[in-house]
Amino acid sequence: MNIYDRKILLVDDNRELLMMIRDTLRRSGYTRIVTAENVKEAVECFGKEEPDMAILDIMLPDGDGFTLFRRFRETSDLPILFLSAKDEDNDRLFGLGLGADDYITKPFLSQELVLRVGAILKRTYATRERDEKKDEEVSLGDRRISFAEGLVKTGDTEIALTAKELILLKKLWENQGRIVTFDALCEAAWQDSYYGYENTLMVHIRHLREKIEEDPSHPRWLLTARGLGYRLAKPQTDKAGGDR
Repeated sequence: MNIYDRKILLVDDNRELLMMIRDTLRRSGYTRIVTAENVKEAVECFGKEEPDMAILDIMLPDGDGFTLFRRFRETSDLPILFLSAKDEDNDRLFGLGLGADDYITKPFLSQELVLRVGAILKRTYATRERDEKKDEEVSLGDRRISFAEGLVKTGDTEIALTAKELILLKKLWENQGRIVTFDALCEAAWQDSYYGYENTLMVHIRHLREKIEEDPSHPRWLLTARGLGYRLAKPQTDKAGGDR
């Protein structure tokens, strides 16, 4: 899911500021925004809407954002950003100490808030989706790759991947459709730069192709981006005659 499709809950008792933040986020591409002006409304909205992120004011007419934070975290680990007029280190440290993802004080630049919201959503959900993707059993043509088992399956045949092949294939799969540089692959597999591993990486890629490609000499999935790295093609974008 794109970060702009994530639902954001805004909680602030200053209605003018609340609408300003809502409109700012909407202009930046966030369309799923719900609002509340006090703790009671926020709790009801949280249960009904199941937001992916919350922006909480600290001072509210019927409670405070810290208490609201604790209530949310009893049932959800959604990322939370505190928004407050207070610019005191104790409040900031207390909020971050609770486990908040960020803290911003009023007045603030609208673009700063947008950047912080984007950074939190990317950090939270890109990581989760990447971790989930690692454990999937995925398909490349008639080959099925089980990352959990370290196997390439086709029909009744199972071919084991070596530890390095598994790491390299995971890295490529996490970035499917995008070029993964030589350095990035070597960092993942050997915690080192490409220098000195040129031939080693090439050998591992050749062995991977032998296991996941129908015709390793004319790869359909594991493609070479000349001078840059390798790319694992997506089924819907893979075309005959592409870069190989």
